[in-house]
Amino acid sequence: MMRFAMIGIGAGTAGALLFASVSSGSWLSIFLFYLAPLPMMIAGIGWSHWAALIGALSGAIALAAVFGPVFFFAFLAFAGLPAWWLGYLAMLARPAGGNGQGGLEWYPPGRLLAWSAVLAALIVTIGILNFGFDAQSFRAALIRSLTTLLRIETDAAPGATLTLPEISHPQRLIAFMAEAIPPAAAVIATITNVFNLWLAGRVVSFSGRLTRPWPVLSDMRLPREIAMALAAAVALSFAGGMVGIIAGVASASLFMAYGILGFAVLHAVTRGLDARGLLLGAAYASVMVFGWPMLALCLLGLADAIFDLRGRIARRRQPPT
Repeated sequence: MMRFAMIGIGAGTAGALLFASVSSGSWLSIFLFYLAPLPMMIAGIGWSHWAALIGALSGAIALAAVFGPVFFFAFLAFAGLPAWWLGYLAMLARPAGGNGQGGLEWYPPGRLLAWSAVLAALIVTIGILNFGFDAQSFRAALIRSLTTLLRIETDAAPGATLTLPEISHPQRLIAFMAEAIPPAAAVIATITNVFNLWLAGRVVSFSGRLTRPWPVLSDMRLPREIAMALAAAVALSFAGGMVGIIAGVASASLFMAYGILGFAVLHAVTRGLDARGLLLGAAYASVMVFGWPMLALCLLGLADAIFDLRGRIARRRQPPT
């Protein structure tokens, strides 16, 4: 246990430094901030979920000692506890077949993807509630924060009218940003959770400490409950008020999960094609450059969940008997 404690303290310290780097204000610090859960995920997957939990607590205590008690809860909510939970689930296993004779059945990657989206929605919801418990208070506080940030970036004098280059109505832009930021944050948080989990697994695998076999990611499937949760969240997003904002956040994170599933479908259906590398490279490049093709992948993931596209294509490729 002492070994796990030392590893956890080291991981928590590294995570706390990454988390605190955002206070520098540089653009690179934003990327480092999103990597804050990574050291604790590595500890949880490579050693024990107890090491990850110790890391979450030690990192939170260190930040609270330096910056104040608010950072204790912020680190736990946004980095420590999600990293511990995903690391714990990633190494969860049970006897296959229920008799212990067929090896181990590991926690499915599709459920890890689902949990990544759910945790992202919870993280963003916690952040929203910090601005206010009703929609009007939240939007007003977010607009004030965005206005202050833009004033700092443009060196505007206090009390002077905010002006932005080539933008005639900056207040409209700020109002639009206040509407778009919650779902956008949910999408980014989902991608961050999935990327950190994948990277932590790769790091542990390269070190030789990964005890579970690397899953076939192109075969992963989301639980059916996620489709029902997405439908309910989309319906509630039209309700308005704080319920609508939180439902929109949940819709964005779950929809992004289906977008990641769309990549898995694309890898599966292009298997065996001569131009597979070109097609996959074009898909990844278009998403990274333009962004909007991700919508097509989200729809592809949803279509596979409903119509089992991978199963249909696999059966067509089988030779006749």
